[in-house]
Amino acid sequence: MSAPPTSPAVTPGAVPWSDAARAQRFDAWLARVAPAHALVPSSVRIASADASFRRYLRVDDAQGASFIVMDAPPDKEDCKPFVKVARLMADAGLNAPRVLEWDEADGFMLLTDLGTQTMIEAVDREHPEANRALYMAAADALIAWQLASKPAVLPPYDRALLARELALFPDWYIAKHRGVTLTDEQRQVLDAQFALIMDRNLASPSVYVHRDFMPRNLMMPRDAGEARLGVLDFQDAVYGPITYDIACLMRDAFLSWDEEFVLDVTVRYWEKARKAGLPVGTDFGEFYRAVEWMGLQRHLKVAGIFARLTLRDGKPRYLADAPRFIGYIRATASRYRELAPLLRLVDGIEGTEAASAYSFGRL
Repeated sequence: MSAPPTSPAVTPGAVPWSDAARAQRFDAWLARVAPAHALVPSSVRIASADASFRRYLRVDDAQGASFIVMDAPPDKEDCKPFVKVARLMADAGLNAPRVLEWDEADGFMLLTDLGTQTMIEAVDREHPEANRALYMAAADALIAWQLASKPAVLPPYDRALLARELALFPDWYIAKHRGVTLTDEQRQVLDAQFALIMDRNLASPSVYVHRDFMPRNLMMPRDAGEARLGVLDFQDAVYGPITYDIACLMRDAFLSWDEEFVLDVTVRYWEKARKAGLPVGTDFGEFYRAVEWMGLQRHLKVAGIFARLTLRDGKPRYLADAPRFIGYIRATASRYRELAPLLRLVDGIEGTEAASAYSFGRL
């Protein structure tokens, strides 16, 4: 059991800490690694935090170049997958952070800095076509990642993991957020629909899956000579359906596009992936249907995760985006006769009418 938090402490750079002992260990670690990289400890400041217990700091060197420090308490975060996937991405030719220093015992890591502007900040939300080049740069990174795939390197995205993820929807979104207790009949319907979704998704060929491949986790190049988008937040990568990451990219957690643009980018990705020899099939219609079914699994999972982040972890901004995912779920379920029971169940919980079969809509 970890010690209870002490009163907040502050290191140079006014970075707040809830644990004074951890703050002292950080200062000692930074002092040890600073000389090798000419770091200026007084320049440390907050860079960002994510949905986990990790947070990121930024620190400069004597010439003004910046680095990223990951602060990941080892009792809450395992950094080994991050280090492993970072190496795999570098080997695949992706623009991912390089691990320069790692204190595994205390959970401090020094990384290269990919910049300050995410792809989502550069997107023109009002003019989809203006973003095609950006999305194709993302597709290029995704294809490079998938081409590097080998079995038995990353954890499998198997039925057990899919089932655990889908369970987040009834456990957190339906029961805890909506306050609805499913009847035995509703539970049977949901279980049958989940089984169908898993069957469809496990039929897709497997490759490396980033698992959160979206504009918020892609970085605009910081150097004029760098054409590649940076890739972040990859520590949960697995080996699973090739449809997952393109579904994630085009059906974003924080950004929605009309289906015309979704189709346009997806078919361009599919064409490039097919030419590169990836197992995306020769029929785009079949591939796109598989992407929709994979996206449906993700949407159900993320709706549950966002409810959990709000209700358990005190991060309400995530649940504010839940309507986007309910919209995705209803739009996809409305297209397929086999998913009519899921659509009826969701509409009953949400108090909504049947979704349009032809548009994701902008939420």
